Amino acid sequence: MLLLQIDTALIIEKGLLITAILLGSLGIAMYATWGERKVAAIMQDRIGPNRAGPFGLLQPLADGLKLFFKEEIIPDRSTRLIFILGPSLAMLTATMTSAVIPWAPDYTTDSGHVFSFQVADINIGILFIFGVVSLGVYGVMLGGWASNNKFSLLSSIRAASQAISYELAMGISLIALLMMTESLSLRDIVQQQHGFWADNYFTWNFFKQPLGFIIFLTCAFAELNRAPFDLPECESELNMGYHQEYSSMKLGFYLFAEYVNLFISSVLVSTLYFGGYNFPFMDQVAANVHPMLYSIICLMVLMTKAVMVILFIMAVRWTLPRFRYDQLMKLGWKSLIPLALVNMLITGGVILWAINK
Repeated sequence: MLLLQIDTALIIEKGLLITAILLGSLGIAMYATWGERKVAAIMQDRIGPNRAGPFGLLQPLADGLKLFFKEEIIPDRSTRLIFILGPSLAMLTATMTSAVIPWAPDYTTDSGHVFSFQVADINIGILFIFGVVSLGVYGVMLGGWASNNKFSLLSSIRAASQAISYELAMGISLIALLMMTESLSLRDIVQQQHGFWADNYFTWNFFKQPLGFIIFLTCAFAELNRAPFDLPECESELNMGYHQEYSSMKLGFYLFAEYVNLFISSVLVSTLYFGGYNFPFMDQVAANVHPMLYSIICLMVLMTKAVMVILFIMAVRWTLPRFRYDQLMKLGWKSLIPLALVNMLITGGVILWAINK
C-alpha cells in the first residue's frame, strides 16, 4: 500500500512538472514571436508591434486567435492521414526534448522528500535528445511529401538533407565535450560546471571547448532552419516552403514547433556550455536563502541564459544574408566536420597529456 502511495505521489509530481514545462515552453515560444519582431524593429530602426495591448504584448494572442479562426483546408490531392500527421509529429518531437534537461537543482523538503526539477534523469540524455531531434525531420518530410506540391517536396528534401548533414558535425563536436565530462547524463554535465571558477580555471564548458561550442551553435542554426540557414523556407525560391499547403492550426503547429525548438535549443546550449543553472557565488547564495528560493533563483538563471541565446540567434537572422544551398552543404561537409574531428583529436591529446602528466 505504501509503494502504491509513493508511485501515485511520483506520478502527480512528474505530471505537474511536465505540465509546467509544456506550458512554459509554449508561453515562451508564443512571446518569442513578439520578441523576434521587436528585435527586427530595433535593428531596422522601426517601432515593431505596438497596437495590440501595451507595447504590443497582446500581439501573440491576436496571432493565435487568427490561426484558430482561419479556414481549415486539406488539399484534394494530398495524402490526408500523413498530411495531418506531419505537423503533429513536428510538435511532438519539439516538446519531447525538454524531458531530460535539469531545470534547477533538487529541492529537499523538511520531511526529507526530494523534488527533482528534471522529468527523467537518464544516463543517456544526450543520445535521447539526438534521437528525438532526428525524428523531428520526419514531421517536415511527411508534411512536404503529403502536400503533393512540388515546392513543398523540394523544401522538405532540403530540410532533411540539411538536418542530416549538420547533425553529423554537431554529434562529432559533442564527442569532444563528452570525452571531458565522461558522461552522457545532462545532470552530470551540469554538476561538473558547478559555480564559475574552480582549480584555477573556469568550470563552464564554453571556456574548455570554445571551438566545439562554435561548431555546435552553427549546427544548431541549421537544425532550427534559422537564417542564414533557412533554405527550406526561402520565399524567393520555394514560396513558403514545406508548409505551403497548410492553414489554420496545422500551420500553427509548424510555426509553434519552430519556436519551441528555438527555446529548447537555447536551454540546451546554456546547459552544455554555459553551466546550466550554475552561476558565480552560488554556494554563498545557497547558504543564505531558503532551499526552495535557491532552486527558483537557479531556474531564473537558466532562463536568463536561454533568453540571451535566443536574442543572439534573432540578431543573427537580421544581420547575415541567406546562404546558397551549395554553400550550406560545403560549409557542413568541408568545414564543420573536419573542424569537429580536429577538435576531437586535440581534446583527446590534451586529456592523455593531463593523465600522463
